[in-house]
Amino acid sequence: MSDTRLPATRREVLARSGALGAGIAFTGALSELFTGTAAALGHHGYGPLVPDPAGLLDLPRGFRYRVLSREGDPLLSGEGRVPSNHDGMAAFQGRHGRVHLVRNHENRNTGRIPVPTVEGLTYDPAGKGGCTALTLDARGNVVGERVAIAGTAVNCAGGPTPWGTWLTCEETEDKAGTNGYTKDHGFVFEVDGADPRRSGAVPLTAMGRFQHEAVAVDPRRGVVYETEDAFLKPFGLFYRFLPNKPEGGPGSLRAGGRLQAMRVPGVPDLSSIQETGATFDRVEWVDVPDPLAVETPIRLQDFGSRGITHAQKLEGCYWGGTCVYFVSSFAHSSEGSAATHFGQIWRYDPSSRRLTLVIVFGPDTDVQLPGESPDNICLASGGGLMVCEDGEGAQHVYGVTRRGEVYAMARNRQNIGTPEAPEWGEFAGVTFSPDHRTMYVNCYTPGTTFAVTGPWRK
Repeated sequence: MSDTRLPATRREVLARSGALGAGIAFTGALSELFTGTAAALGHHGYGPLVPDPAGLLDLPRGFRYRVLSREGDPLLSGEGRVPSNHDGMAAFQGRHGRVHLVRNHENRNTGRIPVPTVEGLTYDPAGKGGCTALTLDARGNVVGERVAIAGTAVNCAGGPTPWGTWLTCEETEDKAGTNGYTKDHGFVFEVDGADPRRSGAVPLTAMGRFQHEAVAVDPRRGVVYETEDAFLKPFGLFYRFLPNKPEGGPGSLRAGGRLQAMRVPGVPDLSSIQETGATFDRVEWVDVPDPLAVETPIRLQDFGSRGITHAQKLEGCYWGGTCVYFVSSFAHSSEGSAATHFGQIWRYDPSSRRLTLVIVFGPDTDVQLPGESPDNICLASGGGLMVCEDGEGAQHVYGVTRRGEVYAMARNRQNIGTPEAPEWGEFAGVTFSPDHRTMYVNCYTPGTTFAVTGPWRK
């Protein structure tokens, strides 16, 4: 997700690493990632992207989009304007063919358009972030749009629960008294898209206070896995939360539980592992000394003489089949990582306690093409993955077939720079409707939510 630093451009990083001219390198056992039954797409995916005459979203021929919501427009609820910085998102089945979309807004204390404060749904009146919920009818028309939670901060990603709610994550560690906040931040909150007042604005404190990114829930065991997007050293950790009520259900996570961090013996930094298929059979889980990080951020706490395993830019996280998958968007040795890579996907199997490096992305010689810095990620309806790119230059949603072929699915055409120096906002929140016929995705800046339909089953 977006952060506040000014990173080196992709081309500068490639030049330092000697990778210019190498072409796309994409290796790994793709078949391990997919649980769908559709056949793999051909070499060219759905075909080349067709320039959009409206200048919003380029798609392959046969696909079309609908703009569901744009920042600054009035919310249908009358509660204020659609907030800025559209980020993580999920779609849930509603009654009578309806779909509920829950959408994050990664606003800091200086967000352009904050999430409006609403009585009963506001955690900290000084927080500018939160979530909005859209309701779509059976034809895909927006029939409702309202605040789902307000007064939170830097709501980056999150994840759906098996019981149909959204876990929204704060990517900050700011405490009360910092940046004007009146309460501590860095928590996970549960949001009910169908009726936000059922969930309220209650922090799930036992799940830890840190720079949260994404979560994924084991539907059988009830364990919640969490990524930490700490882009400055010491880097983030990969966590699991063992709930006191593993049977789940709305509000069950409020009952507390144990927070643990992953230790891979002999591997203090995941970036040091570069070979796909590398497997570690003795993954350990260590209790977090102070989940609320009252004095010390969790990643800096004392985990004993054997230490803990860190990784730069831990972002996307999802459950597939019997395993949890998580993404490291990139690692740069110049920023303190043990080695440089342009994106990894890891798989953890709880039954065997085995961790495997499944995918390695990049590098890419052309900043106008997809192929590095994976971020939000989801299983695609036609087989394979859909991945939001968060790199430099043009921004894409790109697909990955079962054969490991990378193809462009969408390109953002909204120039937020100048004609001489164009810039494009990243994509975020890619997700599919419950019937798999529609892809929903956000453009971060300017905040825009799209619904994409077409021949997904080709």
